[in-house]
Amino acid sequence: MAEENRTPLGEELESKNFIHQFIDEDIAEGGRFQGMTVHTRFPPEPNGYLHIGHCKALVIDFGTAEKYGGLCNLRMDDTNPSKEDVEYVEAIQEDIHWLGFDWGDRFYYASDYFERMYECAEALIRKGLAYVCQLTPEQFKEYRGDVGTPARSPYRDRPAEESLDLFRRMRAGEFPNGAMTLRAKIDLGSGNFNMRDPVLYRINHAHHHRQGDKWCIYPMYDFAHPLEDAFEGITHSLCSLEFEAHRPLYDWVIANCPVEAKPRQIEFARLGIDHTVMSKRKLRQLVEEGKVSGWDDPRMPTLCGLRRRGYTPRSIRNFCERIGVAKAASTVEYSFLEHCLREDLNETAQRTMAVLRPVKLTITNYPEGQSETFEVENNPNRPEDGKREISFSRHLWVEADDFLEEPVPKYKRLYPGGPECRLKGAYLITCTGCEKDGAGNITEIFATYDPDSRGGDPADGRKVKGATIHWVDAATAIDAEVRLYDNLFTDPTPDAADKNFLDCLNPDSLEVLTGCKVEAGMAGAAAPASFQFMRLGYFCLDSRDSAPGHLVFNRSVSLKDSFKK
Repeated sequence: MAEENRTPLGEELESKNFIHQFIDEDIAEGGRFQGMTVHTRFPPEPNGYLHIGHCKALVIDFGTAEKYGGLCNLRMDDTNPSKEDVEYVEAIQEDIHWLGFDWGDRFYYASDYFERMYECAEALIRKGLAYVCQLTPEQFKEYRGDVGTPARSPYRDRPAEESLDLFRRMRAGEFPNGAMTLRAKIDLGSGNFNMRDPVLYRINHAHHHRQGDKWCIYPMYDFAHPLEDAFEGITHSLCSLEFEAHRPLYDWVIANCPVEAKPRQIEFARLGIDHTVMSKRKLRQLVEEGKVSGWDDPRMPTLCGLRRRGYTPRSIRNFCERIGVAKAASTVEYSFLEHCLREDLNETAQRTMAVLRPVKLTITNYPEGQSETFEVENNPNRPEDGKREISFSRHLWVEADDFLEEPVPKYKRLYPGGPECRLKGAYLITCTGCEKDGAGNITEIFATYDPDSRGGDPADGRKVKGATIHWVDAATAIDAEVRLYDNLFTDPTPDAADKNFLDCLNPDSLEVLTGCKVEAGMAGAAAPASFQFMRLGYFCLDSRDSAPGHLVFNRSVSLKDSFKK
């Protein structure tokens, strides 16, 4: 893992969470994996982009291997050909590398094992532990039973030879989709419905992105996943809590198929965050219906969207590690994710000045045509980042809301006859008036400056009643587009079962400002550089739309921290 992605705050992986307690027991003397290397895996389905919800599993899988000096495989769970694409495979790899994790040469596809899985299925048939069932999907539901009624299938006692013949003909493509399934023969009366003779294979005449048209039967996840873990020698299969009820089936497959490794499945609670959705289906719907600009829209919870918005690997890893590992499901405030980013950027982001809603400020007693420069720190938290020069002249740009012609009570910024205000890093000024257009809009503000206040530093000891305001030199400033983002959803629980998540979309989740003014030195900036626009927030260059001569900045997070610590 890259050194810069290591977190000084993320002590969570050093703690004894319940997963690590189980592993400690397993590798201790007399444990089931004594003397073995801890081996985990991260098995995403390549049917969409990774989102922040996947990060928790990703950090647990790779981080646990890292903690124990073990190994973690990356495996694409490509057992459902109708939804998978090479685009997603490449995006998943890019996201994991961006977070600072690597799988070495241990990159696999579930489809690599299709032949071995098929052999295991035939072995179960020969042992009398699987049979071909011809119930239609409607009959399957009808015969499923309930808590007090066992499931049933008239094909359960089909001779092994007949099932084996039908299964081979299923593979040969003789039957249409839905005509037959291969089911495990376990317990039709089990209180755990996952054990009521679950389906192991289904017919699906679909083109596979790697296997082409070689297969027309595909294994179900509950059959494929334990076999994949066993084939790869996984010791600990760490997965989310919804698979807890599937663990008996996981163990049954391992116990009854011809595999040597005996992985242990351990479940943890998934990550839930308010004001967002985590369903790939719903995220895909947002993209396909044009509700967002793409998977990497900065409002999306996808890793590529968060990266484009300015989130850093360290902030996301800190977030995942600090929320901990638990058994009980919970929802984390989105503001905590923002807090982790703000905390990181406060240490690393270069300071600069930008004016988002500019109005001209003229210093009437500053000579026309004269200019000077000031030296300011790039980041007070990082002296090694040095200083930069900013220019100053008679005409400046300031924020429109830093001026009021008729001030409200306790207003301490610019207004005619108001107190002295500091121009950040430059001079003290006093507002003397303004000019308006025919519609009454302020077009220019006038002020005088104190030549003896050069530097404008509060440390100079001068007591000033007015505020410190940011500015840029009109003679050298360059134009930029700035995009201000808010939550994509107004409702904190848009994913709730009783809601249509599309009805919860925030119509004000994006505000685009053009004609913004930034320091001249920003002309050479390149994505993914992050900056603190003084008094305004943290911003990054947009990796897709920004270009030389057309700077586009995305607001990553505001300066104000709304997270209740």
